[in-house]
Amino acid sequence: MKLRLRTREAIKGFIFISPWIIGFLIFTLVPLIRTFFYSLNEVKVTAEGVRTLFLGLKNYKDAFLTDVNYPQLLVDYFLQMIVFVPIIVSFALVMSLLLNMDIKGRSIFRTIYFLPVVIASGPVFNQLMSKGAMTFSGLANLGFVKSLQSSLPPTFARVLGMFISGFIMILWYSGVQILVYLAGLQKIDKSMYEAARIDGASRWQILWKITMPVLAPLTLVNIVYTIVTLSTFATSPIIQKILVDMYRPERGLGYASALAWIYFLAILLVIGVFVLISALYRRKVRVS
Repeated sequence: MKLRLRTREAIKGFIFISPWIIGFLIFTLVPLIRTFFYSLNEVKVTAEGVRTLFLGLKNYKDAFLTDVNYPQLLVDYFLQMIVFVPIIVSFALVMSLLLNMDIKGRSIFRTIYFLPVVIASGPVFNQLMSKGAMTFSGLANLGFVKSLQSSLPPTFARVLGMFISGFIMILWYSGVQILVYLAGLQKIDKSMYEAARIDGASRWQILWKITMPVLAPLTLVNIVYTIVTLSTFATSPIIQKILVDMYRPERGLGYASALAWIYFLAILLVIGVFVLISALYRRKVRVS
């Protein structure tokens, strides 16, 4: 009995992605379930093995009610996403538009912007941050900057401080996003631009009516990639706290698992908000 073409293509597709599915089930789904189980228990590692004592939601309550640092770290995380994600994606878009122009040495410039992605490992970042190479220390010490921070509400002052301290990091995190945008720009049919120019469209109109709508799906990809990269990097204060609490006798693996699950839900919330904003923008573009 011959299978239909669509069925054969579906089977081939499942065969191609089956290694990823198997890897996800073994190396991701199983640890996720086990970590959630640990988050509901007090976990002690003994010579006889791992012992658990069911606590219910106590670890989650302690994370918000008794832990002094974790709620503030979550607030700082949300502020960081609000500040860094739009700036990184916007910077990547602008640089991709410039690097897509017919200029001399553009391959060298593309390599320069992608080079930090190759060497941006956790130890390298830790060394750079310890030496102050990732911050504008001189800018933070300027008088008008200090006076501006003192006049702003605490939340906005913290946002300004994050921007100043992480501005160099924005440049380092934009390499992959620039390449994604460049790939999208090079696939745009040039005849669309030529037709728009013939109709009298300005460069600004071409950008907003042709380039931006075509790049909208890639913008969503870059947003999700940026959020995941910033959230899961080894230098994240929340990840570092989870690792520390995991080995503290009064906290342990169960409490650290609860912190990890709260952080996981926070990441999903941030991604959901940005995806919703992107979907609303794409709907607005279709209507216009």
